[in-house]
Amino acid sequence: MLHLLLFILLGILSANNDTETRWVNPSVELLEVNRNGPFIALEDGSIATIGAEGFRVSKDEGKTWTEPNPVCKGLDPEEPASYYLLKTKNNVLVFIYLNFIDKRFEWDEKRKEPKEGCKLEVWAIRSLDGGKTWIDNQCILDGYNTNFFAFIQTCSGRIIAPFDHLVTSPGRFIVCSVFSDDDGKTWQRSNWIDLGGKGHHDGALEPTLVELSSGRLLMLIRTSLDQFWQAISENDGKYWRIIQPSGIDASNSPGYLLRLSNGQLALVWNRLNPEGQVQEKILKPHHTEFPSSWHREELSIAFSNDDGKTWTKPVVLARQPGGQLSYPYLFERRPNELWIIPGFSFRKTWSEPQPLRMKLHVPTSKEISTLPK
Repeated sequence: MLHLLLFILLGILSANNDTETRWVNPSVELLEVNRNGPFIALEDGSIATIGAEGFRVSKDEGKTWTEPNPVCKGLDPEEPASYYLLKTKNNVLVFIYLNFIDKRFEWDEKRKEPKEGCKLEVWAIRSLDGGKTWIDNQCILDGYNTNFFAFIQTCSGRIIAPFDHLVTSPGRFIVCSVFSDDDGKTWQRSNWIDLGGKGHHDGALEPTLVELSSGRLLMLIRTSLDQFWQAISENDGKYWRIIQPSGIDASNSPGYLLRLSNGQLALVWNRLNPEGQVQEKILKPHHTEFPSSWHREELSIAFSNDDGKTWTKPVVLARQPGGQLSYPYLFERRPNELWIIPGFSFRKTWSEPQPLRMKLHVPTSKEISTLPK
């Protein structure tokens, strides 16, 4: 409890920091790892990742890596949350990614609609021999799709990832999940989730999901509506039929939701407003139908010990005044050790990147005090 209270207090005391200097919560340690993930833990205690060069393994917590073994083409290492790696219960490695080969995006500003032929497909490939060779490279969701924030295996053995998808009339994004029951050999798609909206950053976007203790799946969806919306699946992601506001305030930016080994849920995201302030909403006519918050200078975390019914008071992990810390990735390296990496991390503009890779001791269930949403 003292650890968590100190963590919260340090966040509150630093809320009025108005300098341009990056602030990182003192309860967070900086990682020496030199990559942003995605990571998986291997049976010998090492970790593995995939990048544009291929599959690599590290035996020293990400400080150094083996020479890459090629996997596939089409990755964009500058685009966070565009590919993930999963090791299944059958020790099959499955890699799911946005394929930037032949990517095309054009927006008709007069009609406020995407032009015909927009393309950014989702592909998947797998390895049966620990990453030495890769097979079954295939498109699993065509059209134009963007960043995603989960790739998990459920208790049933199903592997599943959530995606958004660009549609027209009006131009907006909708959401679905794709899943496989045979370790990535074949794939299916769920029903679509449509929240309406109008613009190339409007609708239902960039989802994240977890499996709850009941076996149901919880999806949190980025919106321009001042909060995440949530969807519940009662059949392992085949259908999403409970769709409603989540009550978790959020800017027009994605979050990452992770179920930890102790059963807690962790959520990292950009809140609707900076701590102790109110963020002015901005109308970008081709982005959203109505004014929206674009606050991305603070990255916050909260925990839930009851499957998302209640959450701890959000705590600011890091702050970059005038810049951005967003598009987070979470990896539980080992029990009670959480790696947190914002994919977009820069000082003022995209041309001033300042990577930030953090490690946090996870509060135990006894340390968590929950508050109503």
